[in-house]
Amino acid sequence: MKKVYSVEEYLETAEKWSNELSKLREIILKTELIETVKWSIPTYTINNKNVLGFAGFKNYFGLWFFQGVFLKDFENVLINAQEDKTKGMRQWRFNSIEDINEPLILSYIQEVIDNQKQGKEITIDRKKETIIPHELQVVLDKNKTIKSFFMDLSSYKQREYCEYIASAKREATKISRLEKIIPMIEQGVGLNDKYRNC
Repeated sequence: MKKVYSVEEYLETAEKWSNELSKLREIILKTELIETVKWSIPTYTINNKNVLGFAGFKNYFGLWFFQGVFLKDFENVLINAQEDKTKGMRQWRFNSIEDINEPLILSYIQEVIDNQKQGKEITIDRKKETIIPHELQVVLDKNKTIKSFFMDLSSYKQREYCEYIASAKREATKISRLEKIIPMIEQGVGLNDKYRNC
């Protein structure tokens, strides 16, 4: 994904859904949220806390609410895109500009703003234990250099690599994932660094 520095640039370079995303932006700008760009995606904050963002994908465009788990969602429009991984974030997907119901969207945005002001948020347990999967442990035991690079990584980067390997169902997938991450570990980079606003 090309790094973008403004919402205008994001909308100009969008291959699909540009008009629809512009409409969502127009609605969001009627609120007190502050517009910014994080991870090359339009993101809206209040009190320096991420509240919501929007983006276009191949088959849909949507809003996501960083602490959407606290929304009442009376209209049942929100989904958890990664059921086993995502705790707080919820998405609202659209398939056409006709799906955009401004009063309803504004009511959800106002609720998420109110929730943020009240301090409702799920926090990540930073002290979570890292469990090294067997396949990765074998590599670390055999290669002291790679082990040294791995141990130099921050705990969350170590955990991302471990979860990446452990989440593969098939042994062949675990092996191919291992082959992919070894050079990344040697470079001292995290699995998801390219998605972070570094």
